[in-house]
Amino acid sequence: MSRTATGLPATPPTPPQSNYNSHAASRRQRNLFHPPRIALPAGTYSSSSSPPPAPRAGSSSGAERGAFRQWRRAGSCCVRASAGLTAMAGDVGGAYRLRCSLPGHQQDVRGLARGIFPDGGFVSVSRDRTARLWAPDGLNRGFTEMHCMRGHSNFVSCVCIIPPSDLYPRGLIATGGNDHNICIFTVDSTAPLYVLKGHKNAVCSLSSGKFGTLLSGSWDTTAKVWLHDRCMMTLQGHTAAIWAVKILPEQGLMLTGSADKTIKLWKAGRCERTFTGHEDCVRGLAILSEMEFLSCANDASVRRWHISGKCLQVYYGHTNYIYSISVFPHCKDFVTTGEDRSLRIWKQGECAQTIRLPAQSVWCCCVLDNGDIVVGASDGFVRVFTESSERTASAEEIQAFENELSQASIDPKTGDLGDINAEDLPGKEHLKEPGTRDGQTRLIKDNGKVEAYQWSVSEGRWIKIGDVVGSSGATQQTSGKVLFEGKEYDYVFTIDVNENGPSYKLPYNITDDPWLTAYNFLQKNDLNPMFLDQVAKFIMDNTKGQTLLNTNTQFSDPFTGAGRYVPGSASNAVAPMGGVDPYTGTGAYQSAAAKAENIYFPKKDAVTFDQANPTQILGKLKELNGTATEEQKLTEDDLIMLEKLLSATCNSSAETPTPQQLQTLWRAVNWPEDIVFPALDILRLSVRHPTVNANFCGEKDHVQFIRLLLKFLNPGGKQANQLLTLRALCNCFVNQAGQKLLMEQRDEIMTQAIEVASGNNKNIHIAFATLTLNYAVCLHKVNNTEGKVQCLSVINTVMEVVQDLEAVFRLLVALGTLISDDTNAVQLAKSLGVDSQIKKYASVSEPAKVKECCRFVLNLL
Repeated sequence: MSRTATGLPATPPTPPQSNYNSHAASRRQRNLFHPPRIALPAGTYSSSSSPPPAPRAGSSSGAERGAFRQWRRAGSCCVRASAGLTAMAGDVGGAYRLRCSLPGHQQDVRGLARGIFPDGGFVSVSRDRTARLWAPDGLNRGFTEMHCMRGHSNFVSCVCIIPPSDLYPRGLIATGGNDHNICIFTVDSTAPLYVLKGHKNAVCSLSSGKFGTLLSGSWDTTAKVWLHDRCMMTLQGHTAAIWAVKILPEQGLMLTGSADKTIKLWKAGRCERTFTGHEDCVRGLAILSEMEFLSCANDASVRRWHISGKCLQVYYGHTNYIYSISVFPHCKDFVTTGEDRSLRIWKQGECAQTIRLPAQSVWCCCVLDNGDIVVGASDGFVRVFTESSERTASAEEIQAFENELSQASIDPKTGDLGDINAEDLPGKEHLKEPGTRDGQTRLIKDNGKVEAYQWSVSEGRWIKIGDVVGSSGATQQTSGKVLFEGKEYDYVFTIDVNENGPSYKLPYNITDDPWLTAYNFLQKNDLNPMFLDQVAKFIMDNTKGQTLLNTNTQFSDPFTGAGRYVPGSASNAVAPMGGVDPYTGTGAYQSAAAKAENIYFPKKDAVTFDQANPTQILGKLKELNGTATEEQKLTEDDLIMLEKLLSATCNSSAETPTPQQLQTLWRAVNWPEDIVFPALDILRLSVRHPTVNANFCGEKDHVQFIRLLLKFLNPGGKQANQLLTLRALCNCFVNQAGQKLLMEQRDEIMTQAIEVASGNNKNIHIAFATLTLNYAVCLHKVNNTEGKVQCLSVINTVMEVVQDLEAVFRLLVALGTLISDDTNAVQLAKSLGVDSQIKKYASVSEPAKVKECCRFVLNLL
């Protein structure tokens, strides 16, 4: 599965455009909108499937560059890959193979650094907020985690080693995080020695130099030079986030790479030179010598530069963003990793080997002193690859790795296989002809199926690497499956909720429980649970009862494991206050796909969570009331008061909530965490009422009200409470008292809420996106630059975490609302690299509103 990439000498040509269809997901588990994907070589696979030559340096042939772009970007097929390691003929030193896979991190591994102590070790950092020090084990194959370092309150994004000194003979470990801080550790301690503060946004790159100097790059568009625990200078000049920094061997020279597409050379705090050529965000830098360095970028190219400013060579090979680049010791060979699931090893100016990984985003890499390569990816694993047969993993471990890889499949929109028509492909007899180079790919048609093979020079044969599905040769008739968002299903239904509403896709396999599928479908699209029986019956009717499971109509409470009550849901819809709402799925929203009019933003009014079933909520409250202590237990009169409060706030009745009812609700929401959630659900619904809103959010009681909600936003708390608290905060925005209070407490609320949103719960993601949108609505009405900066930074951060497209849509609306009619906000968004972050959503097919809204936002940027 490799593709040769040619090094281009002399003047750099215009590099190919990036493929934005599969940017980071950055998460261990993906739903059907972000399936695991594998990118294979593109091409027109009629016979040999070789790529056209890369454009020559200085060539004026637009046809050459166009052919190369078309080869790299064309196509829409899905492949199940059977192998991950390929190498070109004539590799220097042999091919790299798996040495070991290291579990330990709970989320994406975002940074790696070769260690000084222990010898042969390295440090990894992750979104799980930890750094881990690894040492080779006694068997010389694997690694042992020496200890886990903690000190950041948010994602850890980068790491570097500060060389040994008299005071610290084993050196120091520096980590940068999304909490804006840099933590400095000794190799013997799990807690920071000290913390460097000064950046105003995420620290995403670090580099160390002589005498203990440290260079940091941040999303705040600045780089800072530190000596021990002091900031010596700040480098200002970039107009967007700084993603990469390096200190050159010559004393005083420093490099920074930015989302503004440029690289700057600094000396004594002054910008000496700006390097231009990349067409997108610069993501990585690596030093070759005192006079040369390498850069990689989101434009899928690597460039070799002379510090005089001349681009010496351009390397193409990756088919998507390149995130990381690292150089081999004592030579100019290097390795790169990126969003195309690959690690690529470059020798003598060519891509000598491509190693596929079973994770979409391969975030980082480093090369050890012995030449072994360490990579970190979005599945939370660290993997080490080696040329040494002595250190190669056992046959069982390699087989397990390849089995894991073979279970992944690519999104049909990644465009890495070309546009395939099965009718034009030859049969199996075509495999009798030998290949022309190692790693060459050939597609054939066998019994109606499209199969991919790869030529192995060492074995002299074609090796099957996967079955292609999703092309015109693998339809439902020939493969028995329907491809939807990169996954195969027995059926994909279109569900129309009402005559004027949008259509939703419902994928289904006969191995699935139709009731659970229907329930998940309604939850995913934030639709009213009253449709549960109707959707489940529709599935069974249209699959003619085919099932491999026993269906069970009894639902368990997803939060408590008992009962049928689902917090924030409804089995019998209550009309939402304020009429229809396109964001909650309860109204007659139309995507206006055929219109050019922007109907999405700026949003003028708050988005709320209105669906409810008072009977179920009260039933759950009474059930849990039986488990409360005598001091906390509610009386029958109390329960009747809460029932009347729900009636007054949910049914738009003429009754006004009484002080006694509100006092009872306050007692209920102060229940213990394990039983409080139905009371929080009543609060969520009640706080929309002007009387309740003024009572809890007014001057008298707002302090204890906010303290209570922040307590339930504790990252270590129960997800049901976190979800309902976020929804309650969203509903506070419907009245003036709530708006005023939440704007005053914005910083504290958003800081705590974003920690809760860093997990994998899609309902929490939607609620957090809605909270951000409601803040954007308020900020659009006032000139509050600080508030907009915070919200833009939050959106940029959370966009890397969210999986659900409804959450993405609400974040896009929030972004559009923030930057509408505000040129300063547009510049702030650009400086954070938000445009690069959201481009991938411009090609989402379903739901159409995501694509349309994204394009309107990009037009403003």
